[in-house]
Amino acid sequence: MNGRVDYLVTEEEINLTRGPSGLGFNIIGGTDQQEVSNDSGIYVSRIKENGAAALDGRLQEGDKILSVNGQDLKNLLHQDAVDLFRNAGYAVSLRVQHRLQVQNGPIGHRGEGEPSGVPIAMVLVPVFALTMVVAWAFMRYRQQL
Repeated sequence: MNGRVDYLVTEEEINLTRGPSGLGFNIIGGTDQQEVSNDSGIYVSRIKENGAAALDGRLQEGDKILSVNGQDLKNLLHQDAVDLFRNAGYAVSLRVQHRLQVQNGPIGHRGEGEPSGVPIAMVLVPVFALTMVVAWAFMRYRQQL
């Protein structure tokens, strides 16, 4: 590992229907409350259990919300963003940026049934060594049996 963290950034359009508890998530960020250094974007801080976002399943904590019903969220104060969400209506369209941390280094294939994270050689070498010891013991002591 070289200590560098790599991210896969994807964007997605998510349509939510406002439920009894609103859209079902909390936000952080804004020009007056930067959550990320040098980024005044609006981020999802919490997904409320059984809320509209949780039931949909696509919006995740840490996602950056780029727009609400086509209105860009750049350069907004936090309270202005909150008001925009509150006044967005019953059916709300969100443009969301997901940042997924990716593995740093070569990606190996994991076959079905192979223990996760354990190289196959770590299993086969001890099994082979044990087999050789048993075969040697059998050959050495077979006349006594």
